[in-house]
Amino acid sequence: MGAEKRSGGWCGWLIVLLILGVVAAAVVITIKKRSGHGGGDEAAPVPGPPGAVQKKYADALKLATQFFDIQKSGKLEDNPISWRGNSAVKDGSEADIDLSKGMFDAGDHMKFGFPMAFTATVLSWAILEYGDQMNAVNQLETARGSLKWMTDYLVNAHASDNVLYIQVGDPVSDHKCWDRPETMTEKRPLTQVNTSTPGTEVAAETAAAMASASLVFKTVDSKYSSTLLKHAGQLFTFADKYQASYSLSIPEVQTYYNSTGYGDELLWAASWLYHATGDKSYLEYVVQNGNKYANFGNPTWFCWDNKLAGAQVLLSRLSFFGPNDLSSSIKSGLQSYRKTAEAVMCGLFPNSPTATTSRTDSGLIWVSQWNSLQHPIASAFLATIYSDYMLTSRTAKISCSGQTYRPSDLRKFAQSQADYVLGNNPIKMSYLVGYGDKYPQYVHHRGASIPANAKTGCTDGFKWLKTTDPNPNVAMGGLVGGPFLNETYIDSRNNSMQGEPTTYNGALIVGLLSGLVTTSSVVQSFT
Repeated sequence: MGAEKRSGGWCGWLIVLLILGVVAAAVVITIKKRSGHGGGDEAAPVPGPPGAVQKKYADALKLATQFFDIQKSGKLEDNPISWRGNSAVKDGSEADIDLSKGMFDAGDHMKFGFPMAFTATVLSWAILEYGDQMNAVNQLETARGSLKWMTDYLVNAHASDNVLYIQVGDPVSDHKCWDRPETMTEKRPLTQVNTSTPGTEVAAETAAAMASASLVFKTVDSKYSSTLLKHAGQLFTFADKYQASYSLSIPEVQTYYNSTGYGDELLWAASWLYHATGDKSYLEYVVQNGNKYANFGNPTWFCWDNKLAGAQVLLSRLSFFGPNDLSSSIKSGLQSYRKTAEAVMCGLFPNSPTATTSRTDSGLIWVSQWNSLQHPIASAFLATIYSDYMLTSRTAKISCSGQTYRPSDLRKFAQSQADYVLGNNPIKMSYLVGYGDKYPQYVHHRGASIPANAKTGCTDGFKWLKTTDPNPNVAMGGLVGGPFLNETYIDSRNNSMQGEPTTYNGALIVGLLSGLVTTSSVVQSFT
């Protein structure tokens, strides 16, 4: 009997201990849920110099930087692409200016100034944040050379204080031809914005490109940097003084790169001009115009048409690392930008209370069936940057409606989007041309689709569009449009919706891969 009682007592205590264990576990789980992913309030260590290189991202980055060489117009120097040659060398001649450089927008032969300037701004930002990581895999000089190819064009396109050439070529006649850029014969008319036909968004975006690039070249070529900065200031003044959408001034642009507003570009350009000059009047501009243009509290998607999320992240940089002598009104204004940047980040975490529902079943951010990859790659690029701002500033976490997340969570999201692009998706195909064993073979790209030795005119080249043979030339490093919402992809040369690579996609994927290729803290000041 005594033995039985002792046994029963031990069982009772065992049950009590088990219950206490379950309660303790439940408390821990609840705390973890509320705090996000554990780890307490302690900030993660600041990364040191570039760490171990992740091969898959390094290989992908080396491909992605090549796409800019494929898109170059003009007289090519040290051309690494065997099937590309000199093209459009007389662009701009009707106005006695040299617009031969720059880059073709996508698979056609148009030079659209609005997305080209965005491409240059994003590439500049990538170099400024991750130049050391690009250098670790020998891609810094390549990226800087491609940037200069665009800014050389943009400098010449800014013919005088209030005149900016924003387009070379007529898209209607251009799209009636299927030929190589080296042999094209169609007319190349010029389109400009000026005081009578203003275009605030394209002038401001070009100002952003010039200002950001001036920082890239500041220690490499100070004279060129000063030239870029001078143009940036003039263009911003022009954009702000003569406010009108280029889509209204020049209705023909609506078919291809229609703008939904110019307030975002004004904030974006002013943000870059502050970083490039240190002139606090630009910070006063973004603070004074924040309520008018910034759409505080409402997350937006970063893309060639909408720069708000980019501007909010860029201005958050000053909240993390900015000078201490800023006025209280400027600090308060910058905090509004940072709060909205954090709202953008909170929407990206899959399990956040405010998570966006704009995703595929496999977790890819998906917003638009045209060029669907632009938004996930842009979002991942911003997430990588914000993560590194947090790490470098020893900021432990951000709060999303009571649930907290750490820099590592942002990086994990960014990696998920990059990995999807590189083949971790339902159809196991890389959307970066040339990467992996399976990637698009019928890219919508004229130069890639026509043999380099083919003799074609404007219209007889369409046989190369229609052929069922894969492209004879590989548009190496091109990021195609991407999958439909149901995660399917039709590899057809006629499928420009999914299969056309663009230069601005190229800049975004270069930026993302540069941020992921290895670990390193970001610089606290671009200057």
